[in-house]
Amino acid sequence: MHVALNLVYLVPGETGGMETYARELIPRLAGHVRLTALVNREAEHEDFGCERIVVPVNARSRIQWVRGEQQHVPRLAKRLNADLIHSLASTAPLHSAMPRVTTIHDLNYRLVPEAHARVLALGMGALVPAAARRSRRIITDAESTRRDLQEHLRIAPEKVDVIALGVNPVPPVAPTPEAELRASLDLGDRPVLLSVSGKKPSKNLLRLIDAVAGIPAERRPVLVVPGYPTPHEAELRARAAATGVDAVWPPWLAAADLEGLYALADGFAFPSLYEGFGLPVLEAMARGVPVATSHRGSLAEVAGDAAITFDPEDVPAMRAAIERLPHEADRLRAAGRTQAARFTWERTAELTAAAYERALAGSG
Repeated sequence: MHVALNLVYLVPGETGGMETYARELIPRLAGHVRLTALVNREAEHEDFGCERIVVPVNARSRIQWVRGEQQHVPRLAKRLNADLIHSLASTAPLHSAMPRVTTIHDLNYRLVPEAHARVLALGMGALVPAAARRSRRIITDAESTRRDLQEHLRIAPEKVDVIALGVNPVPPVAPTPEAELRASLDLGDRPVLLSVSGKKPSKNLLRLIDAVAGIPAERRPVLVVPGYPTPHEAELRARAAATGVDAVWPPWLAAADLEGLYALADGFAFPSLYEGFGLPVLEAMARGVPVATSHRGSLAEVAGDAAITFDPEDVPAMRAAIERLPHEADRLRAAGRTQAARFTWERTAELTAAAYERALAGSG
């Protein structure tokens, strides 16, 4: 079986969890099927662990990204004589005689429209439902998204394969030493609350700042939120300054620095209003960091009983969950590692290959 992978969306360092999904899945999937990645110009020098062909578009331009996906991907897949096209980021070519599989990570364009700029939300509102209807099979990361597809897009659940993401049990690099990292980020000797999160309104970081502000000053941690800069970051910084919360906003960090933050963090908070999976929660638990997370979307599925959960719109409940972390740290560390061990990228790859087989057999 030869699968053409639609990676036109992937701009290295700017695509968050969907980049992690591609980079972790593809090398393992290559052990099951032949793969050719169709990548944009921004990613033409990246190694994804398989053959690749450059689609002649710059995906930072939404117009070029859509043109690359809708025009070039079907043409190139046909030229490759591929058996099917797998699109990994919720949208897909709408016109192709070739069977299509699409991973739809979430419906946040509809359920939390503030996650996208208005024009992008309108585009996703057209492209995602069309991809769902025209794909032979749909892959989702969680059962909650399968239910969302049924409720909001009227997609039959038997057309959808729920395939959880994975997590690496061993960090890929040695962590930056704590003293070095505390000095470089000016953390002093204070406790650290980590939130690896996109700086977007749907991630609910304004309420997280308010929750931290409600913790008495003598116990209040410094909040560290790494991630690429966004226009929303200015509002976050202003809220932190206005409420007296010490916060650090590093852009994307070297892998060793991120591992160092996990190693020194006293707790991890993930207050998102909606997630298709919530990979940062799983990554924190795998590293033994006590987690407090929203119970929305898939997050309750991912966390199980290994995290303290809260209503993300209830700031006092969020604050109380964060304040419980030190008192339940030993239990949460052990339970988190056990829960995370259930999720492997090898299993994700095996089930994805099985979804391809169902697509080619005509199922769905």
